[in-house]
Amino acid sequence: MWAGVFPAVTTKFTMDDQLDHAEMERCFGLMMDAGCDGIIVCGSLGEGPMLSHDEKLEVFATARRVAAGKPILVTVNEAATRDAAALARRAAKAGADGLMVVPSPIYHTNEQETVATLRAVAEAGDLPVMIYSNRLAYRVDVTVDLMEELAADKRFVAVKESSDDIRRSTEIINRLGDRYDLFTGVDNLAFEALSVGAIGWVAGLVTAFPRETVAIYQLMKQGRREEALSIYRWFRPLLDLDVSTYLVQNIKLAEVHALGSNDRVRMPRQPLAGERRAKVEKVIKDALAVRPELPRF
Repeated sequence: MWAGVFPAVTTKFTMDDQLDHAEMERCFGLMMDAGCDGIIVCGSLGEGPMLSHDEKLEVFATARRVAAGKPILVTVNEAATRDAAALARRAAKAGADGLMVVPSPIYHTNEQETVATLRAVAEAGDLPVMIYSNRLAYRVDVTVDLMEELAADKRFVAVKESSDDIRRSTEIINRLGDRYDLFTGVDNLAFEALSVGAIGWVAGLVTAFPRETVAIYQLMKQGRREEALSIYRWFRPLLDLDVSTYLVQNIKLAEVHALGSNDRVRMPRQPLAGERRAKVEKVIKDALAVRPELPRF
C-alpha cells in the first residue's frame, strides 16, 4: 500500500506557542516538491505527546492541504488506550489516510497488552495502520512474533522498524514475506535497511534535506547503489542527529540552517544552547559546506 520517503515532519510554533500553520505549509511543501511520497504528522519528531488532539488534527489538515493527494498518516501515541482509540476515530472522521500507532509511550506494555492496544486502536479508526516498533525509545518491542499474530487483521499494513538492529528487517521478510510494507525508521540505518529489502523510509532529517533523502531512496530503487552510497556517506553525520534524546531540537536546528526556518519547541523542551548547540551547528555547517551535487534520477 505504501512505499517511498515519508517525512516524520516537525510541528512549527509561533513565538507565543501557537501552531504556525504558514511555516508548516511552507516546509511541508518543500518536501512534496522534492518528491516525498507521503507525510506522517505528530510523531516523536513532531512533538506529538505535547499536542492536544485538536492540535494534532489541525496539523493533519495543514499537511493535507499541501500533500497533492499523497497519503497523510496521523501518529497515535497516547498514554491510555481509550485516548488512543478516541484520536483514531477523530483522525478517520477528518479524512486521514492511515495511522502510525505507538503502544503507550508511558506504560511499558507486555506482549499481550501490546497486541490488545494495537488491535483496539485499529478497530476504533478502521484505517490502514503502520505499526511503530521502537524498543529503545518506548521500551516496547513489537517483535516479529507479534507482527505475525497481528497479520490476520488486514488493517495492519506496514511496519516502521526502529529496533536499531538491522537484522530485524531480514527477520521480518524471512518470516512474513511482503505481508507488511517494511519501512526503516532509523535515519542512520536507512541505506542498510533499503539494501536488505525495506521499501520505505520514515525519515527525520528529510525535513531539512528533502532532496538528498529522496535522492538516496530513488537511486537505491533504481539499483544505482554506489551513487546512493556516496550521498549517504556525506549525509551520515547529519543522520546521526536523529538518534538522540534531543532529536527534535537537533533537526529543528538543521531546518534553521538549511531552510531558514526556526527551532522553536514546546516546553519542557527548549532549543539547544551553549556547547551542545555549538557541536550540532558544527555538524550542520560542515555538511552544508560540502553539500554534494545530486545526480539526475
